Amino acid sequence: MAIFLHISKKNTIFARKLETPFIFHKMSKVLLISTGGTITMVRDKRSNALVPADMETFKAYLPELFETSIDVDIQAFTPLIDSSDIGPISWNRMAQMVAAHYDEYDGFVILHGTDTMSYSASALSFMLENLGKPVVFTGSQLPVGVLRSDAKENLLTAIEIAAAKDEDGNAIVPEVTIYFESQLFRANRTTKRNAEHFSAFNSYNYPPLAKAGVHIIYQPHLIHYSDPKAPLTLHTVFDTNVAVLKLFPGIQPAVVKAVLRTRGLKGVVLETFGAGNAPSDKWLYKELKNAVDKGIIIVNKTQCNIGSVEMGLYAVSLNLMKAGVLSGYDITTEALLTKMMLLLGEKPENARELLGKELCGEMTVD
Repeated sequence: MAIFLHISKKNTIFARKLETPFIFHKMSKVLLISTGGTITMVRDKRSNALVPADMETFKAYLPELFETSIDVDIQAFTPLIDSSDIGPISWNRMAQMVAAHYDEYDGFVILHGTDTMSYSASALSFMLENLGKPVVFTGSQLPVGVLRSDAKENLLTAIEIAAAKDEDGNAIVPEVTIYFESQLFRANRTTKRNAEHFSAFNSYNYPPLAKAGVHIIYQPHLIHYSDPKAPLTLHTVFDTNVAVLKLFPGIQPAVVKAVLRTRGLKGVVLETFGAGNAPSDKWLYKELKNAVDKGIIIVNKTQCNIGSVEMGLYAVSLNLMKAGVLSGYDITTEALLTKMMLLLGEKPENARELLGKELCGEMTVD
């Protein structure tokens, strides 16, 4: 069940700045999807504890929504969900809401808790194939009802970005993104990096698509554009029989066996050292090769935030290549996991091939 509200606004104009002089364009219509998270919370007057706000209370903290030229409609999950409880079922709800209202709105903003935002936003980037409109995830580190909250700036700027069009009426950023603390990132390049500061997210291997100050400065050459003639295609089938195996000095065979011999396992994110290196122990090679021979897809992902897997650069990665482990290049764990789950669910026969290819800007393939 969803709560649906409409907010009326004044008829004004807005200025956007690319790397060219100002271009003025009339604002458009945005659907705000609230899933929950810190941004939707207020302090209860009786208990003094933080609790989810109803939509009327939430709107009361954001009177600025009534004063823009953007037509904003709101749909909210009921009940709102802590992001720690969000997974494929919730991803499907979000993606289906976007798809169901795709022709009605010029852009979408999704309110989400920060803890798993990079997972959800990455998932939607793969689920919404041929996306031609902005889907901007945002949230806050402090609740909207707290005096120093970062909620207003994050939300209002996210709405402006979702509504922004160029002089020809085309969306400026037609992809799934995360906006947080003055920066707009490609969603499937992000990782939550900080639980304390307002700059909660970073995109270590790809530059911001835009930065917001007095003006919002976009970087068109960094933005991913789908084929404008291709229709939006929704993918919703996930196979969650996957695992993350993080290597560490002294890792025991029993640990590796416990993961790789999990019943029903179909895919593994292998978090390795440096440029994709692993211990050269024969037992490790044997376990990895046996798993690959059984049809389990294993993808090499470096534990470093910055940099890429370079299979074969060092001798200690040669065994991984011989075992049939794939390179994850510079993809994030969040993007790799969600991509793997979706491909195993939607296209299992082509999953191995597609995991080595860039689908929507999630990695840089040599």
